[in-house]
Amino acid sequence: GRVKMSAEEILVRAVELGKNFCLYFDELECDALCKEKTLHRVLRNVNSQLLVVRPDLNVAAFEDVTDQEMQSGKGMHFSIHYYKTTTPLAGMPVAFSVQVENKSYYMCCEKECGEMIVRFKEGEVPKEIPGESNIIFFKKTFTSCCSKAFKFEYSMERGMFLAFEEEGYLRKLILKKLPKDEVDETMKMSL
Repeated sequence: GRVKMSAEEILVRAVELGKNFCLYFDELECDALCKEKTLHRVLRNVNSQLLVVRPDLNVAAFEDVTDQEMQSGKGMHFSIHYYKTTTPLAGMPVAFSVQVENKSYYMCCEKECGEMIVRFKEGEVPKEIPGESNIIFFKKTFTSCCSKAFKFEYSMERGMFLAFEEEGYLRKLILKKLPKDEVDETMKMSL
């Protein structure tokens, strides 16, 4: 009969086989992220406003949404993709995507004029992420006593969180630095 190998044995053999076979054993790499589950949610801020993405205007902002608008749900029903990782991280690694006009957009962060900007780009989130990625955020509870609300830390810049900023009548989605040990209500989000 065939001998079944445990993952441990395979891991040892992969090391013996040398570099050429590394990719085959990709899942065993420590810093890789694999998509585990996807939840469908709306994102609310502290004022109970919903996050709405408008790719045509290149903007994402928290807005007061009527029940009727919510049902048609353009740009406000998010898929939150949870990734499992072999290394314990500072929170649960997640990525966000949203459907608008039958197209899928994913949330990412980019540096522009020395400032970090939140962007939504057309495309799907990957099933696996080999290392760092500008689409990954760490989901953390907002405060220890408030387990129903969350804040989302950008994985590539610690201390930077998704938040909103008032710009005229807009409550725009931004990345914001959190001073140590402070509580910032603009970062508080419920799913």
